[in-house]
Amino acid sequence: MELVELARAVGERLDHLGLMLSTAESCTGGWVAQTLTAVPGSSSSFERGFVTYTNNAKHEMLGVSQDTLAQDGAVSEQTVREMAAGALTHSRAQVALAVSGVAGPSGGSPQKPVGTVCFGWARSGGEPISRTEHLGGDREAVRRQAVAIALQGVLDLLADDG
Repeated sequence: MELVELARAVGERLDHLGLMLSTAESCTGGWVAQTLTAVPGSSSSFERGFVTYTNNAKHEMLGVSQDTLAQDGAVSEQTVREMAAGALTHSRAQVALAVSGVAGPSGGSPQKPVGTVCFGWARSGGEPISRTEHLGGDREAVRRQAVAIALQGVLDLLADDG
């Protein structure tokens, strides 16, 4: 699905449920928020976005634990769960998503090669969920795929709601 169409579907679902979304992005650099706000009327479902590219930003803006960052690294499921929870805590949204990864072309390691992207989603009153994907292609392709997965994850999270 085209990114803007996916963003439209997310906005419509959030509107239908009377919920707002906040984003916490690292490797996508605000691309998820940009995609959501490309849809006219998105202010009814998009509350705010955090671009937290450094570990300090993740800690200061979202409350990601220094211990988590030191032990697990920025690209980890624990980090994105804490990012998503922090996006809820530091916004008025009821739903949040988080993305952190290695988009390349450098920065990878044997444990976390280029294309490793972690995703987190959270709802008010619930435990954050996460998953890791290994995406292919160049930097732009990895980032584009990450945006799509993050948005689809919101739809999946809300699929069972009226």
